[in-house]
Formats: sequence, structure tokens, C-alpha cells
Amino acid sequence: MAITVGTSNLQPNLSNGSVGVKVAQLAKEQQQAEGEIALQLIEAVDSAPSAGPVGNSGHNINTTA
Repeated sequence: MAITVGTSNLQPNLSNGSVGVKVAQLAKEQQQAEGEIALQLIEAVDSAPSAGPVGNSGHNINTTA
């Protein structure tokens, strides 16, 4: 008893190149979305008010330790 598997059904049809173009488009869209999120995070940090130091805690550094 012999079993043969035809390899023609296992290979994807990449001859027209449309799969590669679609993958490139999806990658570009993903990079743009990640870039927009990064810019939103940077803008959120820049617009947050920073509190000044309170008292003298942390102003003196012990260099002899």
C-alpha cells in the first residue's frame, strides 16, 4: 500500500504577488498606528504639570559613603 501526497496543494499561490503587497500594507498601517500612539504618549508627558521639590530632602548628596 503506497500513500502519495501531492505538493501542488501545499504550496500557496504567490505567483501574482498580491499577498506580498497586502502584507506590506498591513505592516505599514501597523507602524503608523504605533507611531501615533507613541506621539500621544509623548504629548501627554510634556503637557503634565511637574511639581517642584518640597523642602531640602534629596538636595544634599553624601559623597563620603
